[in-house]
Amino acid sequence: MTPSEASLFFIPLLAVVAPLLGRAVGRWVRVPVVVFELLLGILAGPAVLGWIAPNEFIDLLAEFGLALLFFVAGTEIEASALRGRAGLRAWIGWGISIAAGIALGWMLTPGLGAIIIGISLSSTALGTLLPILRDAGELPTPFGRAVSALGAVGEFGPLIAISVLLGGRSPGAATIVLMVFLLIALVAIRLALRMPQGALHEFVNSTLHTSGQFAIRVVFAIVAALVFLSLVLGIDMLLGAFTAGIVWRLMMRDATEHDRHAVESKIEGVAFGFLVPIFFIYTGVTFDLTALLASPLLLALVPVALVALLVVRGVPSLLAAPEGASARDRWAIALMGATGLPIIVAVTSIGVDEGILTSAESAVLVGAGMLSVLLFPLIAMTLRGDDTRAPLFVDGDRA
Repeated sequence: MTPSEASLFFIPLLAVVAPLLGRAVGRWVRVPVVVFELLLGILAGPAVLGWIAPNEFIDLLAEFGLALLFFVAGTEIEASALRGRAGLRAWIGWGISIAAGIALGWMLTPGLGAIIIGISLSSTALGTLLPILRDAGELPTPFGRAVSALGAVGEFGPLIAISVLLGGRSPGAATIVLMVFLLIALVAIRLALRMPQGALHEFVNSTLHTSGQFAIRVVFAIVAALVFLSLVLGIDMLLGAFTAGIVWRLMMRDATEHDRHAVESKIEGVAFGFLVPIFFIYTGVTFDLTALLASPLLLALVPVALVALLVVRGVPSLLAAPEGASARDRWAIALMGATGLPIIVAVTSIGVDEGILTSAESAVLVGAGMLSVLLFPLIAMTLRGDDTRAPLFVDGDRA
């Protein structure tokens, strides 16, 4: 049996092991399951044990996982998070971050590489932060609303930047194409708002426990339609997946709490029980640990990149802190804002595929993102006075 064939066995097995490790370690410290998925992927990949090798089929499933990850992030977006004082200050902070990140990247590697570094350093992992805030009961607090605004802007902004700056067109042409996409997306959002909610929810409810599963089929249809549209227009597919999540949320806005929870649990089951773990484990498999270890300089750059995340993304995130927030809360917000990984993985993958970055350079940024997910939320919630010994059963960028 080849490593490519063995992937069909080992990846599901590692997906089972990851939350068990999270439960065991969770007695002492909160560690998102995504960290274990990445580490297990590295361990089982070509760099260490060689049990799993990259192949086209798993790569395709991983792409689906990434799309669903951003779909779920879109469903979590509150419109209010992008407006008001927190939203405005989050946008201003992100603008500072992307400018500072590109400037820093330009000093290291002028050209498109600088843009990739800038986008990586300006991202925030909304899906990683939301379950942590929810488990700690922080979502409705001013602290939670500030972090939610940072996360929403820190995912939406980079997706727009990827589409405009890395789409293969001139920025002017790319902006026009992006506006076309956004116009079509607004039409889809308007249709979602005008849809007869009663009939829709009745049909959704009637098929929740049958083979029809209308809600799940509609979700995949919306994701497929908007991802297909984004690909046709030549913009990043993740923007289509993210927008699909917003459209679905609006379609279900008037459903009863029971029905909405039932649908969300099914979507999360498909996403975080199946496809999203494949994405993160496969990211670990393709992580170029060998090249990183072969160069002491590159390895030393990982903690440097982690500090850069904190400075470039974390410090501007302080602008979104609620009025009257304590110094501890402000630094907790900075740490949460600097937590990034999925966008980093996505944009560095584009860089490697286009020959802009080497796999070793990509590994530096991804490694820093992995450390940020492991360390920053832990330190932030400790500053908030949260009991970090409580277990955290979360996954991926819902994790």
